[in-house]
Amino acid sequence: MNVLISGASIGGPVLAYWLREHGFDVTIVERAPEPRRGGQAIDIRGAALEVAARMGILEQARALKTDMRGMSMVDGDGNELMRTTEETVSGGRLDSPDIELMRDDLTALVIAASAEGTEYLYGDSIAALDQDDQGVLVTFESGLRRRFDYVVGADGLHSNVRGLVFGEESRFINHLGMYVAIYSADNFLELDRWQVWHREGDAGFGLYTAPGNASIRVNIGFGSEPIAYDYRDVEQQKRLIEEHCAELRWETPRLLKAMWEADDFYFDSMAQVRMDRWSQGRVTLIGDAGYCASPLSGQGTSLAMVGAYVLAQELARDTNEAFERYEARMRPFVELNQALALENPGQAAAPESVERAANGITLD
Repeated sequence: MNVLISGASIGGPVLAYWLREHGFDVTIVERAPEPRRGGQAIDIRGAALEVAARMGILEQARALKTDMRGMSMVDGDGNELMRTTEETVSGGRLDSPDIELMRDDLTALVIAASAEGTEYLYGDSIAALDQDDQGVLVTFESGLRRRFDYVVGADGLHSNVRGLVFGEESRFINHLGMYVAIYSADNFLELDRWQVWHREGDAGFGLYTAPGNASIRVNIGFGSEPIAYDYRDVEQQKRLIEEHCAELRWETPRLLKAMWEADDFYFDSMAQVRMDRWSQGRVTLIGDAGYCASPLSGQGTSLAMVGAYVLAQELARDTNEAFERYEARMRPFVELNQALALENPGQAAAPESVERAANGITLD
């Protein structure tokens, strides 16, 4: 059996690892020319910790923890309104068993774990999928044509595979009223494993250090109804941030200057993907492509890792109706975790809700 996975972020390499463990031949195609840099702090929680342990990467992930000491909230002049050394906005309680690390650190870790025996095709993408009873004929944008037994979309909120198989993304994306950009900047505030958050009206930002404290990751965004924009046009996205956030005070001018200089800028809406089915024929979806919970849930990474594990397990057990069993096992877990983003709009979900959702599936 050979499987093509679209997307080399987190879910794709985790799926590749487990498929290889079960004896499948695996190819990953990734539009970017190399592993993507940057990104926010992300969390491995609950059942995903068990997936990491079974992959043998749990202790490596722990060694890459952000190791935050706490956070502050400030007003428009930079005056501290509150501080805590018990929790952070990005990672929750500091005494929890969860692992918070930077997205690019986890991506590098799972790519390394999956590298042996996995074919990676960078700088290419899927242009067409033609299914029959025996497999899927894939035409790549490069012109390459190959057949695979199965194709999996692990290619994010704006999934190319989902668009090719299921249709226009507007049918599936539920906007949650916010847009956020993430990028790196110099640590001009000399923060030490610390976060600073500021909000005025519908706009605001959060700053926190990357490991080593040499740089910070800027999370800056605004509330808005859906906006029509090109999700591949970075300059247009930067202009949107400048337009909606320029009146924020304190260090905003420096943050916007750093934004225009950043080469790892990422921008998107806070949104969820809701679909009646994640599979059609020999094609299925995992992670954000099929069931994005949005960063507001704090569970996107864990959903991708668990979904990859469950899908590989079901394909290995018996390919007949494997996608149906995968969906039956994952859907209650997905629903619990998507609900976290909606439980308390504008605030974090209750810790007990997060714990229940994170552990809301039993892994065989």
